[in-house]
Amino acid sequence: MLLTTFDSTIKNMAKISADKTNDANSIWVFGYGSLIWRADFDYAEVQPGYIKHFSRRFWQGSPDHRGTPQSPGRVVTLIEQADAICWGNAYRLNQASATQTLKHLDHREKGGYDRRVLPIHLKSGEKIQGLTYHATQDNESYLGEATTVEIAKQVIKSLGPSGDNIEYVLNLEKALADINATDDHVTDIAKEIRALLKR
Repeated sequence: MLLTTFDSTIKNMAKISADKTNDANSIWVFGYGSLIWRADFDYAEVQPGYIKHFSRRFWQGSPDHRGTPQSPGRVVTLIEQADAICWGNAYRLNQASATQTLKHLDHREKGGYDRRVLPIHLKSGEKIQGLTYHATQDNESYLGEATTVEIAKQVIKSLGPSGDNIEYVLNLEKALADINATDDHVTDIAKEIRALLKR
């Protein structure tokens, strides 16, 4: 359940800011999944960036967007991993609409995701504090590790209110390429999906 308020998010980001590069009144949101290619919210600025010590994995179930409660799709979450980096997009929210934007994102990410504040390294060289949405292993929609083939097969058969699960994977692969980033996990699953569809 997402309990973090707008004011407490601001205070937390200011309190643990690693440097002076971001205004304490600015909120940055780091997207590493569909937020990269479907940013359906108000923002003032976007930059590619990465976070350290996390890997992106298709280990979270999607019963509300790319699947159903009876047949959940698979979407990405973050897994802690030493020496890993995860590329995505960082969005600086418009201050005037930040409260409403966070409410919208909280609703969009309600299927097992909570806010987490962490350092974001922007492609410009700046390091800022921002928040991301992170699905941990203790949420009821968490599916956990599976083989590339198992994940690809589940993706192919999954469809939800936001569309088919295949679109999610392939759009994520393209979005990463568009920011000159690669992710072997995403690439391997996308390749396996295309191979299975040809059979």
